[in-house]
Amino acid sequence: MPSRRDRIERAAREVLGFQSLRPGQVEAAESVLAGQDTLAVLSTGSGKSAIYQLAGLLSKGATLVVSPLIALQRDQVDALRERALGAAQLNSSVPEGERAEALAELAEDSLEFLFLAPEQLGNPEILDELAAGAPSLVVVDEAHCISEWGHDFRPDYLRLGAAIETLGHPPVLALTATAAPPVRDEIVERLGLRDPEIVVRGFDRPNIDLAVERFHDDRHKDEALLDAVAAAAKPGIVYAATRKRTEELAAALAEHGVEATAYHAGLKASEREAAQERFMDGGLEAIVATTAFGMGVDKADVRFVFHAEVPESVDSYYQEVGRAGRDGEPAQAILFYRPEDLGLRRFFAGTGRVGADELREVAEAVSGARDPIAPTELQEQTELSQTKLATAVSRLEDAGAVEVLPTGHVARPPSAPPIDEAVGEALQSEEDRREFERSRLDMIRAFAETGACRREFVLSYFGEPFEGPCGRCDNCRAGRVHEDDDADEPFALGARVAHPEWGEGVVQRYDSDRAVVVLFDDVGYKTLALEVVLERGLLEPA
Repeated sequence: MPSRRDRIERAAREVLGFQSLRPGQVEAAESVLAGQDTLAVLSTGSGKSAIYQLAGLLSKGATLVVSPLIALQRDQVDALRERALGAAQLNSSVPEGERAEALAELAEDSLEFLFLAPEQLGNPEILDELAAGAPSLVVVDEAHCISEWGHDFRPDYLRLGAAIETLGHPPVLALTATAAPPVRDEIVERLGLRDPEIVVRGFDRPNIDLAVERFHDDRHKDEALLDAVAAAAKPGIVYAATRKRTEELAAALAEHGVEATAYHAGLKASEREAAQERFMDGGLEAIVATTAFGMGVDKADVRFVFHAEVPESVDSYYQEVGRAGRDGEPAQAILFYRPEDLGLRRFFAGTGRVGADELREVAEAVSGARDPIAPTELQEQTELSQTKLATAVSRLEDAGAVEVLPTGHVARPPSAPPIDEAVGEALQSEEDRREFERSRLDMIRAFAETGACRREFVLSYFGEPFEGPCGRCDNCRAGRVHEDDDADEPFALGARVAHPEWGEGVVQRYDSDRAVVVLFDDVGYKTLALEVVLERGLLEPA
């Protein structure tokens, strides 16, 4: 009898047309077929969709795929139907007749893949029909959308954990291209994954050259950026921090003779679609975008990704950089870095935070409601933005004061603590998260300013072993990076350690300037001088 691996590889060849699979794809599919919840963290462009296609094909029953992008759902459905596989989608763009037909096929067990937007799970009738269809696998694509650490956070994803339980908790496959340890932990917790297999592979993209150019004033930085785009092989992406900057830089590039346009969330949907289509079809040499230009962008021949400002985290940086060179050919990634730009990121990081008054307002509104309250009604009562409301609900849920039901409604659980106690605990949770957020910003600053191998820095951040020099970053090319001497490393990478003030954490890496970086569970990333650590005994094995 063929093994799971043999069945997976055979299906990949005969059904999907793949001659071979990439690192991580087989391991993740094997884990799912063994009935285990699985979190697969694979770099952008490494073929995450093939994992659920293979697992779904080899499982009895339907596979539900939760995806935040309607356009991506449509592409996946079309691709599966071309292979004569039963696939349908369920989202706001689908006519009522097609929705009914898809649900009927699910009930008749004649549908292999059903793609749906997360908000569909907020409809009790649809959720009941999905549960009646007894799906054999639930896939959460772009799973980092459930984490508040990323710019792709989607409040609708917060109901997924409860919805999965309503579906009977079949095996769950969570997929993402951006998940450093804190993000992974949040995905596992919020989806309610049970003893999950965590597969982290393929973050090394050796064809992408990593570099940072440092400046002290805006004018010289912008001149260097414009010159670099003009000289670079095309096409490419320039990421900017604000909508205004995308428009300014797109106009400046046009003056430099580069066919470029801006892309940001402030444009009309039709304008964004037209810009993206021109870029995908080869009608643009460069697109200048905010982070709104991201998920679902799969263009193989992007030759460069330049950052006009420092990104919000190493997670964001590497996900965006990963859109270059998907064809395996050489590509460039340059961060145009000015230390003063970190102030803008600190400002952005503080805009979504909630205080005691807002937490109390939400807690009292939920407590005072006779029945579970809909998010729209809660937003009307509190007059909070969607982001702040989602943050407040998350903090109060952590404190046990509220719970999010599968429909997205918010309720007060019977065991809820007194409001004063809950608000205090939620406020402390918010402060801990902000401290963690500041530490992530410290990490992108450290990446920009390091004299060590940049590839080793990034890969160690994601928990993938690598020892420089890599030969494909500016520091390695300049001869600043030498082989590491492991004799000076008192703790193994990945070892759990304890600090008297910051508690337990995991050793992430050693810097070239005799420092150790530890990711602490509660306060985030900290860089400690090795000499001081050893002298004072600041770290002990946990």
